[in-house]
Amino acid sequence: MAVIGKPLTSTLVLKYEDGLTPAGAPRIRQMGLKHVKPDADHADLHDIAVALFSLSDHPLTAVILQDSTELVEEPEG
Repeated sequence: MAVIGKPLTSTLVLKYEDGLTPAGAPRIRQMGLKHVKPDADHADLHDIAVALFSLSDHPLTAVILQDSTELVEEPEG
């Protein structure tokens, strides 16, 4: 029986600098924006992340898209 992937939702993870550690290295934190449509355009998501952090004092260091997919057995037929 074949198994197919059914896209569910995605989470946009935004990593940013939030001060320094006691050793003087950048402290990296992250926040997640959940329930992103799995077919959302990657360039649009990146532009949104950059626009959001342009309103913040914290520099954006990474934009990560985490996809969730359900694996289901394809019905025979």
